[in-house]
Amino acid sequence: MRQLSGKEQNRIFLILALILFSASFIFAEKGARIKFEKESWDFGKVKQGATLTHVFKFKNVGDEILKVKGVSTSCGCTAALVSNAEIPSGKEGEIKVTFETRGYQDKITKYVFVESNDPTQASKRLEIMAEIEIPPRPKIFLERSSVDLGLILEREEIKGQVKIENKGELELKVINMTCSQQSASFYSDGKPISFPLKIPANKGEEVEIRIPPQETTGSVKAYIIIKSNDPMRPSLSLTLSAYLISTNQLKELFTKYKNILK
Repeated sequence: MRQLSGKEQNRIFLILALILFSASFIFAEKGARIKFEKESWDFGKVKQGATLTHVFKFKNVGDEILKVKGVSTSCGCTAALVSNAEIPSGKEGEIKVTFETRGYQDKITKYVFVESNDPTQASKRLEIMAEIEIPPRPKIFLERSSVDLGLILEREEIKGQVKIENKGELELKVINMTCSQQSASFYSDGKPISFPLKIPANKGEEVEIRIPPQETTGSVKAYIIIKSNDPMRPSLSLTLSAYLISTNQLKELFTKYKNILK
């Protein structure tokens, strides 16, 4: 068999290249078409607090310019187009996704939505997954978030109780408690609390909120903010409510409903 000359080999390579180049147009899909290398990414097990990043790569496999109109995400992560918004036929683009794991735990899935002029999938959904591991920590828990004391006679001290529990593995420190009623004070076992209030793991503490007598009747609400060393819930709120009535109002109520009371 005769060996091809250099010119003949070059000519054959040129013909093959032209055939392949032509085929790319022949087999390219009509219109703009977005195609991702991968539509999901699993980070696996990660420590809570880590910042996770992944780049989704895509290609325009259509025969028209692909226009990325927007990129949005579900709560908790951000995404940004790091390539041009207009991708010519056969060219590639990238979308960078960042997920802050602080405040999350267990198996988490987040979504990224890519809007484009691809007529077959104008909105493309990508997803990222991670299993977030939480190190030992204090874990604050309130048995209730609001306390309704009902009717209270005017000029009586307002008292309400709430149990603060530590359901974590480490000691809980209640750093401070503040109340919208500035004259309020906080007690435990009948004694004023000296903050920080320390609660061992798997234990609880009864806290009493005392508000001095009020001068007016009607509805009273106090909003208490509890700050602790729980990294997941460093601040909790509690509402204390009551309705103050005068002695005369109490007498009127008793007279009105005495038959029911009997």
